[in-house]
Amino acid sequence: MVHLSFAGHEMHALPQTALFWPARRALLVADLHFEKASWFARSGQMLPPYDSMATLESVEALVEQTGATELWCLGDSFHDSHGPARLPVDVRARLAALTNRLRWTWVTGNHDAAMAQTEAFSSLGGRTVDEALVDGVLLRHEADVADARHEISGHFHPKIRLKLRGRHLARACFVAGARKIILPAFGALTGGLDAGHDAIRALVGEAAEALVPIHSQLLRFPLKVTVQ
Repeated sequence: MVHLSFAGHEMHALPQTALFWPARRALLVADLHFEKASWFARSGQMLPPYDSMATLESVEALVEQTGATELWCLGDSFHDSHGPARLPVDVRARLAALTNRLRWTWVTGNHDAAMAQTEAFSSLGGRTVDEALVDGVLLRHEADVADARHEISGHFHPKIRLKLRGRHLARACFVAGARKIILPAFGALTGGLDAGHDAIRALVGEAAEALVPIHSQLLRFPLKVTVQ
């Protein structure tokens, strides 16, 4: 875990692309995209159908590692609103057990905005909100440049591309500014947008940085904002 101060709160940026809030014993993840492989399969693009289980196992491992009692999924938890109905039986049972064990909140995203109305989703447990203000920090799916409050969101799946010892590497990263943090995607089958993209930098502001937690270090890479 790597310490990260935000909005007067001490948080931990995790190499597993999640944020831990010790004072609340809360784990924050974004863009799980459960059942993305089965969504592609419906259009004839066959991918190994294990992404949901792999993602869930990663969540379970972090809950055990951190001792979290509260969990926030910051939108696009499913790849589409019908994803909950496609969950394999074993994944459904383990996910429902986890939501029953924790104070679990689903924040709706653009991919799964209508899922709350489905019976398959409601049977999974947890509560659903569009956004929430928690101890002075707004938790939502997509950052709002017009909102001056401290905010944690997801949506963009930020990644940073680095050159190390002659090799080009891409790493999921957090993007942070004075009042906003954008989490990397947590799902096992997710792509990413370059952290330096104008769409990300313009939202976070002039102090934008890409943050990469590695062991006990937090690597910081300044991201300059393009002036229009």
